[in-house]
Amino acid sequence: MLETDRSESWRRAFRVELRAEAIGLAFRGWPVLPGTYPAGEHWAGREGVEDSGPVPVHRDWQERIGTKAEQVATWWTGRPYSLLLATGKVYDAIEVDDDLGRRTAGVLRSVGMPVPIIATPDRRWFFLTQSGARLNHELAAAPTITLHAHGSWITLPPSPFQHGVVHWRVKPEVCGWEIPTSRTVQDALLDALQEPTRDRLVTQLIGAD
Repeated sequence: MLETDRSESWRRAFRVELRAEAIGLAFRGWPVLPGTYPAGEHWAGREGVEDSGPVPVHRDWQERIGTKAEQVATWWTGRPYSLLLATGKVYDAIEVDDDLGRRTAGVLRSVGMPVPIIATPDRRWFFLTQSGARLNHELAAAPTITLHAHGSWITLPPSPFQHGVVHWRVKPEVCGWEIPTSRTVQDALLDALQEPTRDRLVTQLIGAD
């Protein structure tokens, strides 16, 4: 098989996987949307080529939130669009850097409360939560923490990036498809933010001895 044939076969299989995931999530009531996809160093799928992405393919994407699964299925029939989740209607997402994400996941595991977590190839972590809550003032002031709520979106697995694929750190199935309250995740984030401080204090105390 020629290299071009293998590449086309891979793209077709990947498109099928993205479409199947989109349909499954739409049947569960997740407001999914098609997004631009990587094409070299750019992003394709929205009236040509975009410099950044992924972004919704349809400019009227907010009007399409809640589209039935049958219609969602038609969006992925032609191209390997990224899989986006519109936030602010059903679910929100709290975005953090890789280091804080790992520490927060550890806090949640320690109390027996796994939550769905997404990681991207650019080392960003997303914690899914129920919609409707604002960030605690301490979290809102942190430059590496972002709340994705009304008017925003996040990228879902298995969407491709130029250098990797978006993946689940904790799949929804692990949590029985139960999405936690924002307060649950925010409390864990606040605990995780205190960990470096605790570590420094322990180091100082040991050094004093």
